[in-house]
Amino acid sequence: MPDQRQILTDRLIARLPLASHKQYKVRDTELPGFFVLVGKRKKSFMMQGEFWRDGAREFAAQMKLGEFGDISTREARSKAKDALGSIARGQRPGDQTKIKPGSITLRQAWERYRDAHMIRKGRSAGTIENYRDHMERLFADWLDKPLGRLGRQPSLVAERHDKITEENGAYIANGAMRSLRAVYNHARKSNRDLPIENPTLAIDWNQESRRNTGMGPHDLPGWLEELRTLDNPIRREFHLLTLLSGSRPTALMRVRIEHIKFALRVLHIPKPKGGEERAFDIPLSRAMIRCIIRAIKVGRMLYAEQAAFWLFPADSESGHMVEQKEDRATLSKWGNDLRQSYRTIAQSVGVSKLDVHLLMNHSVPGVNDGYITRDKLLNDLLRKQQEKISSVVLERASKIEDGLASRWLNAVSLAPTRFARCPAAGNIPLTVARERSRSARPDGRTGHPDELHAPEGLSFR
Repeated sequence: MPDQRQILTDRLIARLPLASHKQYKVRDTELPGFFVLVGKRKKSFMMQGEFWRDGAREFAAQMKLGEFGDISTREARSKAKDALGSIARGQRPGDQTKIKPGSITLRQAWERYRDAHMIRKGRSAGTIENYRDHMERLFADWLDKPLGRLGRQPSLVAERHDKITEENGAYIANGAMRSLRAVYNHARKSNRDLPIENPTLAIDWNQESRRNTGMGPHDLPGWLEELRTLDNPIRREFHLLTLLSGSRPTALMRVRIEHIKFALRVLHIPKPKGGEERAFDIPLSRAMIRCIIRAIKVGRMLYAEQAAFWLFPADSESGHMVEQKEDRATLSKWGNDLRQSYRTIAQSVGVSKLDVHLLMNHSVPGVNDGYITRDKLLNDLLRKQQEKISSVVLERASKIEDGLASRWLNAVSLAPTRFARCPAAGNIPLTVARERSRSARPDGRTGHPDELHAPEGLSFR
């Protein structure tokens, strides 16, 4: 009987007569390469495919999927799809990938990049975790395959980028490919047999645009009212300090008590984005000092043990805040929204781009600007600029009619303190602030801005 073409179904195959002399094939019209081979005694599901590269056929493969009666047509078609997919990727179905001695796998390249580059250069735990997620989740099926295979078949990388874009989004897909690009470039330094061109060159990168979610001065009153009514007082002060400092939220969540230098009026960030060599001090305005004091006070009330070590303590495994997200219906702006707001507010009051770069610990553009010594500007120029930015927040709060936001922001001033020993932080104050009543000033306002200086000897060391 001559070969046929039909839509293969269980019912059709059951009606096919067994071969009287010579085997014949009935090919599936829906899935090329999938067919049933009919013999004298049985009917077998089969798959056949070819792999071509640069116009030449490298190999052909045929594979038995099972006997009709043991598996259904649907199961056989699914197996055929998987096998044909392997062939399309240049791998024979059922073959274990053979790695030549000395060839490096993606797993080996990733581990070497992590240990020899990222950890050695002090990259943050968050950055390393992002890379790990990309390598071990999004590229999990490639980990034990030769890295050179990706270099020789960049179409695999382009297809994976398309798949991740569809399943996880454009930003994650681009981020994953940037991680793969870095790992491949690092591996090629010590594995010269890898193809010169990075396989990510085959990618059509997804368009990325900066999200313009920052607030201007006129947006602050509404946001401050939202923030004031936030249930958790520690998170309330955390979001406020994020706005006042323009700092990355992940860095603020990890601030330890010993990082606060009241005598110098700075907040030390030892491991910002970029690693320890990018460590810097944030100059503290008076509003920021009040915010920190309130956070310390309420932290000791709610989480006494954790508050001995962390500025923003929490009942977590690490002892500090680990999640910054809020319900947008409750607090409309948080996280990097506030970082963008800081930059916008700074621009509105005439703070120069260079000063903003220095305050936010951005890389300073230009050769001449690169010679600026940041620490020499900290105690004078940068602190004045920080005070100018904070004053916008206070001024906008004062325009809220009920006055509650303004009272909150001005509710604390420094006072002389007693000290106690803390194993983790050395000498720390038992009481670092006092709240002033309305009658403390003739005009009925709370807080004493003129008294917001660090008393002699007051410092977290």
